[in-house]
Amino acid sequence: MAVVLPFEAPEPSIERLSSLVRSDLQKVNELILSRTGSDVTMIPEVANHLISSGGKRLRPMLTLATAVLAGYRGTGHINLAASVEFMHTATLLHDDVVDESELRRGKPSARMVWGNEASVLVGDFLLGQAFRMMVEVGNLRALEILSTAAAVIAEGEVMQLAAAKNLDTTEDAYLAVIRAKTAELFAAACEVGPVIAERPKAEQEACCSFGNNLGIAFQLVDDALDYGGSRAKIGKNVGDDFREGKITLPVILAFRRGSETDRAFWKKCIQGGDIADGDLERDRASQEASRVGRYRRARAPLRRDCERRARDFPVFKRQAGVARCRGFLRGQSALNALLSAA
Repeated sequence: MAVVLPFEAPEPSIERLSSLVRSDLQKVNELILSRTGSDVTMIPEVANHLISSGGKRLRPMLTLATAVLAGYRGTGHINLAASVEFMHTATLLHDDVVDESELRRGKPSARMVWGNEASVLVGDFLLGQAFRMMVEVGNLRALEILSTAAAVIAEGEVMQLAAAKNLDTTEDAYLAVIRAKTAELFAAACEVGPVIAERPKAEQEACCSFGNNLGIAFQLVDDALDYGGSRAKIGKNVGDDFREGKITLPVILAFRRGSETDRAFWKKCIQGGDIADGDLERDRASQEASRVGRYRRARAPLRRDCERRARDFPVFKRQAGVARCRGFLRGQSALNALLSAA
């Protein structure tokens, strides 16, 4: 596997997915706004600063889409989709504190406006609201899936923290981190739809597997963008992973395949924290990472695996809207949107 840098293609679109769930997504947005309300003025201010800042709502859209795919006819998927978005937003608020991030979705991060304490506490508030909405659905299995995901995500963040600056980290260890911190929520978001529709176990597992693979692809692209993206296009600082000593796939490959001089550079910057001129060092890091190969080489086995998972989708009963939703997921349009720039 390898990484393509720079990463400067037109922004991929998820319009096909959003068009399938537009009316339900509007209900989710309304529920999100209502559940950020509080008599404590700072809570809605901090929460809405991030929630209303232009996120694509990809994870809740997946919950809505898989519920449609499974033929669900109730309203519980609205609550669960909003819960998924609250969980995601809470992790972003917490991550920005841990990573000392200054920018999120093109705006100053909440911690830069209100401070670390407010960001952590409002993140906790959103997690509490997420679990309240899950309970209201009244499905214990869905509650189990999402509550387990919350714990696994935290474990993944701790795993990444423990691996920071460790250049002996393997690709398998890196994949274990991104499966936990990113893919777990994608998988849970996709699985709860067929769960509340009471579909067979095999169908629930197929949706979970799809979400897991999509989440891995998403994080691979995100980590590549930290070395080859632009702040204006991705809405957050680039080079933060490098400056923080995070061990991501570009670093692992560049260190393993580089010369002794290359490895000395990575040791100096990642382990020694010796980044005298941040921009110059980051530019060299991007060049070193791109020199080990192109991301399209990494994309091929990943795409094959995801397409194999998609072919394993059971045949869902045909009904209004289901065939189009199944066609989107099985056609890998969501994955293609993420990888089309590679």
